[in-house]
This record gives sequence, structure tokens and C-alpha cells, in this order.
Amino acid sequence: MTPPPVATREIAREERFNSVWTEELNDVFAHVAPYYDRANCVASLGLLRWFVGRFIATVDVRPGERVLDVCAGTNAIGIALLEREPALEVHAIDRSAAMQEVGRRNARAKGLRIRSLSGDVHTLPFPDRHFDAVTLQFASRHLRIRRVFAEIRRVLKPGGRFYHCDMLRPANPVVERLYYGYLRLCLGFTALLFRSGPPALNCREYFIDALQMFYSTEELSDVLEDLGYRDVTAQTVFAGMLGFHRAVKPAG
Repeated sequence: MTPPPVATREIAREERFNSVWTEELNDVFAHVAPYYDRANCVASLGLLRWFVGRFIATVDVRPGERVLDVCAGTNAIGIALLEREPALEVHAIDRSAAMQEVGRRNARAKGLRIRSLSGDVHTLPFPDRHFDAVTLQFASRHLRIRRVFAEIRRVLKPGGRFYHCDMLRPANPVVERLYYGYLRLCLGFTALLFRSGPPALNCREYFIDALQMFYSTEELSDVLEDLGYRDVTAQTVFAGMLGFHRAVKPAG
């Protein structure tokens, strides 16, 4: 599948996936929440901690800063940030109450405080210019990207940093085809291993389709710049299958 041009990509994504985003995904994540981290560890061939570590290494935070983790899931990023810098004020938001409940338990087990809430990340319930840094990881394929990135820019302080990590669409078509083949095998294997129920099973093909309609590293950089971010930088691993972006809200 060849995705439409970047200029019309968001319209095409919403037309194709709106019903899944609004009607199905919440049930999927409610179902997988208890085993979400273990399933990702299996699907990544045990590299999940390495992925998280690579992302955290791109995040620059200082004592006393206020950080928001968007689509926080099980709070893996918030926990890693607090373990590195305990003097942070970390907030977390996720659409899935079930995922956030797991995240709260994970944080409490380590004696860490994360101010978490469930809500729609397309309309962040925070004032303008509120956060020094915002993170978003492994969720953008399920979002209306331009709306969420614009909201993140709104809640960032001038000079605030946005850090993004996700599976991306490889620019090389050969790598792309091999990637999708591997993901289909992984989704089938993890569904069998963890005895996934109908909500997750019914969305297996969606996860591939969403990636096929998503952005490459360069395209996502263009989206960030078009929305008014500056100093946009990107790193990739595995031939563009995974990308890390950093962008800054201009001062003033």
C-alpha cells in the first residue's frame, strides 16, 4: 500500500481508521493491559528495555521540571525518567483507564509518584505553557497526529521540548515489506501465547494497516516543522523501523 501525500495523509488516516479509533481501541487496550508489557517484550525479541533506554537517552530533563507523558500506558517512560531524575514533577495521561491503573501500580511498586489521569489526548486538560517537556511514545499510529502535536505545542512552555518515539513506516520498500511480514508473525504468536480475546484478535490487521498509512522519519519531521516546532532532529534504528524525534517550541 502506498500512502497518500503528507498534505492529505491525516484526512486519509481519519477516514480509514476513525471507527477503530473511536469504537474499538479502548476495548483492545482494556483487554491487553494486564499483559501489555510482557507481550511487547516478546514481540520485540526482548529488546523492549533497550528501546526504552534509547528513547530516554534522548530526553533532556532537569531537577524541578514539570514533564507530561502523553499516551503513558503503563508508565514505563515516567518511571524511567523519575529513576534518572527523582526531582521531576511527572504527569501522565492516557485514554485507557485500564492501562493507567496498571501504570499507577507499577509506579507505586517502585515508590514513585506520577500524577496520572485518563482522558482524550487530542484535547489535553492542561493550561497553556505549562510543561517544560512532553513525551509521547508507541501510540501515534492510533492518533490524529496533527491535533495531538498541536495540543502538545500549546501546553509546552516557550523553549519547551517535545520527545517522540514510535514505530515508523520504513522509507525502503524492501525493508517495509519484510517489516510487515515480521509484525504479522509477531501479532499471531503473541495472540496465541497470551490467549488474546476477540477485541485484540479483531484488530490484528488494523495494526499493520495503521503502520502502512503512517509516516516515515522524514515525513514526521516535516509535520513537526509545519506545526511550528523548531530544531527538529531525528534518530532511527533498524533501517527506519523505529524513530526518535526531538522538537522545540520557539521562545516568545
